[in-house]
Amino acid sequence: MAAPKKGRRPAGGQGRPGRALALILIAMVALTGGMFWSGHTTPRLGIDLAGGTSITLKAEAEPGKEDAVNETNMNTAVGIIERRVNGLGVSEAEVQTQGRENIIVNIPKGVDEKDAREQVGTTAQLYFRPVLTYAPSEQPAPNPSPSTTAPKPTASGSAADKGKDEGKKDEKTATPSSSASTQGRAVSEALKAPSPTPTPSGSASGKPDPAATPQPSQTPDAATSALEKKFTALNCLDAKQRSAANKNAKPADTIVACGKNSIGQWEKYILGPAEVDGKDVDEAQGVFDQQRGMWIVNMEFTDSGSKKFQKITSKLSTQQEPQNQFAIVLDGEVVSAPSVRTALSANAEISGSFTQKSAQDLGNILSYGALPLSFDTQSVTTVTAALGGEQLEAGLIAGAIGLALVVIYLVVYYRGLSLIALLSLLASAILTYVIMALLGPAIGFALNLPAVCGAIVAIGITADSFIVYFERIRDEIREGRSLRPAVERAWPRARRTILVSDFVSFLAAAVLFLVTVGKVQGFAFTLGLTTLLDVVVVFLFTKPVMTLLARTKFFGEGHAWSGLDPKRLGAKPPLRRSRRVSAPTDPKEA
Repeated sequence: MAAPKKGRRPAGGQGRPGRALALILIAMVALTGGMFWSGHTTPRLGIDLAGGTSITLKAEAEPGKEDAVNETNMNTAVGIIERRVNGLGVSEAEVQTQGRENIIVNIPKGVDEKDAREQVGTTAQLYFRPVLTYAPSEQPAPNPSPSTTAPKPTASGSAADKGKDEGKKDEKTATPSSSASTQGRAVSEALKAPSPTPTPSGSASGKPDPAATPQPSQTPDAATSALEKKFTALNCLDAKQRSAANKNAKPADTIVACGKNSIGQWEKYILGPAEVDGKDVDEAQGVFDQQRGMWIVNMEFTDSGSKKFQKITSKLSTQQEPQNQFAIVLDGEVVSAPSVRTALSANAEISGSFTQKSAQDLGNILSYGALPLSFDTQSVTTVTAALGGEQLEAGLIAGAIGLALVVIYLVVYYRGLSLIALLSLLASAILTYVIMALLGPAIGFALNLPAVCGAIVAIGITADSFIVYFERIRDEIREGRSLRPAVERAWPRARRTILVSDFVSFLAAAVLFLVTVGKVQGFAFTLGLTTLLDVVVVFLFTKPVMTLLARTKFFGEGHAWSGLDPKRLGAKPPLRRSRRVSAPTDPKEA
């Protein structure tokens, strides 16, 4: 019979448990250090625990245009709604898609529910307005160099984005400085100049609006002075001022608005009445122009929109800067202000220093104003901070009761083995807590009440894995084996059972996460996360610790309180069968 090869460990051997323990301890230390380094030492709480308003929106398309509800348009809508919510002065609002056609908006406490529903429940408002004048919102540094000033755009035969650097700054006819007095003079000159719009007091459709505010050329000095003061006092660095600058303004009103230039600095504008709105845009998309080697945005207008756009651009093309520009205004904020040199109609092109992302984003914004996409409010849930605290306290109490019952059961039934189970539960709890704290700033994970329920259920799943392994070890001892061989022989059988059980739990959590929306996904996510951590803890902590403790006298000799006493377990004596003595073959010995 061939001798076994040296250095080869038989199946079910003890291996090196120290390596596995070192690996999981290093991971725990690294994750804990990352948690403290990030500054987020507690999990992010959901609306139902921290208090606030949660709104669920469902996208709806007009008949025959169901393909309008797609990933691109949903992401664009998320960006628009997020900007609206931030305009309410909210710094920690969450806006995210769930499923194919749902958007979840979670707004922390401190925001009025009526304002929140008004901001997120209406379709985006997109208008094309002529620029009367503009000014930088920031105070410039002393003696600014030309490189620190954003160049204004020019165009030839198309609309050019503000980032295109073809014109010279000294050619502008109305570029006010940042001082209040100079801004006031520039505003007065712009308001006194003839409006470039063909219908100064009309709406976007060209029809007079009797309720509209009179235009600058027709307003009395008092109204002009009020607009001057509003423009001069506007600070676009303040999100609340940006949001309130033209709140409740009508398309026919002359407004003040804010927008960023090509180098990311805020600028403020005085804009004339809207001549074209988003519904007049048939399609817009960011494309790469291979001939010029640059990203551009192509726009196509509807039949009525082409007439409106041709009419306004023919007027703008005869003006001097900045009154030859039209501003693309989305929800009261200027997203682009290209200039015009020639009259444009059905098709227009916006070109400039676009990147792929900025061109595609602007194309999506322009298209969004024309999409037959609206949102239906499915549910609005408002939770006070006090109620959220009560729910969190109740959830923690439920978790503590469940954990206490598990501990009592383990101590009574498994005695010394309960120490291993408790250490494993502690390791699993540390990993769960740290990962949840890190997932808050990383992916926006918020711990809500269903997620707390998932964590409580996970206590039973984790304890079940220990019980499976302990019972396998006890079965081996009942068969007459000593503890150290029993620990290793029981592991392959227990491992298969644990993996199958955890796979079923993880599969159920994954299916639940995919087919549900809202808070139920929090339960599914937490259940799936803790199930994965159960596998990690059992393989890298529970098994190595069991192997090390089996080498101690207390467990190895089967102390009565170890939970592995052979007599108490009813082990079969003897522990090993004696070999039969072979009969003598020599007749003399017989």
